[in-house]
Amino acid sequence: MTNGNLSRHIGVVAIGCGSIGTSIYLLMIKVTLAHIEAISGHIPFDMRPLGYGPADAATLLEALGAEGRAYYLSRQIPLDTLYPAMLALTLIATFLWIGQRIPESKLVRFGIALSVSSAVFDYIENIGIVAIIWSWPSISGPLVYAASTATIAKSVFTTLAVLVVLFSGVIWTRQRKANLCL
Repeated sequence: MTNGNLSRHIGVVAIGCGSIGTSIYLLMIKVTLAHIEAISGHIPFDMRPLGYGPADAATLLEALGAEGRAYYLSRQIPLDTLYPAMLALTLIATFLWIGQRIPESKLVRFGIALSVSSAVFDYIENIGIVAIIWSWPSISGPLVYAASTATIAKSVFTTLAVLVVLFSGVIWTRQRKANLCL
């Protein structure tokens, strides 16, 4: 496969995964997470980038009721099982695409590591949320704090990965303009 074909292939993967990821994200934001918030009157675990404590978890789960907790497990969690992989694949493919234009870039490798970390912590968060819901009405403080820490880490790594991909794109654009002026 030539560099041009590889570049196009990576671009197609980035666009395809990005389109799927965006669709899932919009479905979660506009439907499942919105429904969870509407029936409980509280922000879902997934949407708390600064975390939550045992009292917050108990308040949310109590307000959700049995049907709301079942909805969280049967609708939101399956979507959020697909989303982290799509986001990570989108970011990684974008980093690889940019990396072909910025050879030997440590920034690209760093961005890929951030993207993988984001997905890993999102999956840990999901496992924690499922465990919290399954254990209801008992609330384990350490379990809630572990899930909350994963939520915070996911938020930090996702934000950093997106910022690094944007910064890498700016670097590539500036290099390209500099090369065109030569």
